[in-house]
Amino acid sequence: MHPQAEGFASGLVDAALRAALAASARVPVFGLSGLQGTGKSTLAAQMVALAQTQGRRAVVLSLDDLYLPRGERQQLARQVHPLLATRGPPGTHDVALGCALLDALRAGEPVQLPRFDKLADDRLPLSQGESVEGAVDLVIVEGWCLGVPAEPESALEAPLNTLEREEDAQAIWRRYCNAALARDYPALWQRLDGLWFLQPPGFEVVVDWRWQQEQALARAQGRDALMDREGVARFVQHFERVSRQVLRTLPAIADHVIPLDAQRHPR
Repeated sequence: MHPQAEGFASGLVDAALRAALAASARVPVFGLSGLQGTGKSTLAAQMVALAQTQGRRAVVLSLDDLYLPRGERQQLARQVHPLLATRGPPGTHDVALGCALLDALRAGEPVQLPRFDKLADDRLPLSQGESVEGAVDLVIVEGWCLGVPAEPESALEAPLNTLEREEDAQAIWRRYCNAALARDYPALWQRLDGLWFLQPPGFEVVVDWRWQQEQALARAQGRDALMDREGVARFVQHFERVSRQVLRTLPAIADHVIPLDAQRHPR
């Protein structure tokens, strides 16, 4: 069983909700950042449930649901680099949509939150998303690279894994992703009134955690896993560069850091 299947301790959830609601903004936007498998969506869901018991209305926007539709990523793959067909890294999100949604939620305007179907690798029609009408008290944004800054250009020269070495030898893909991170994403990060970071013990645990996620998702949907462990290891290499940048920078950027052990338990 996933170590976070039963959720985080109530004290941590309560502390996170109190921190989120303490922001001076009329409708606070609270960020939860953490690498794949750290429990961001679990903590966000628990915060929403706790808020409801207190008579408050909270909604969650996941960075994953802002992935570009498959057709747009395939176009980027043809025009820029084949690796851009794979969802996840900076440059494969609709950041402008995320900013517009946050602004509308703050203003109390009705919105339709997007949903991304990872099994189909495509964004669902808006009609299948969550409708939010009326005022909300809190917006929680969760994402694997939330708040991370871009790397210096000099850091992009040398490949750091097999994927970059064999499939991005000219550094076109990683430079594109880094440029998007520097150009587009700060507008979204600046809309956060607070940011907590779920910090894993290191990048090395991410493959195991992502493999566990893949198995759990397959069991929940009554199907075989879409990727074997080797496939998961390759998939995670798409995220390694930015993940290591997250680990280097987020502890000094986030308002609060929650260190996790190898079993995802807060230390």
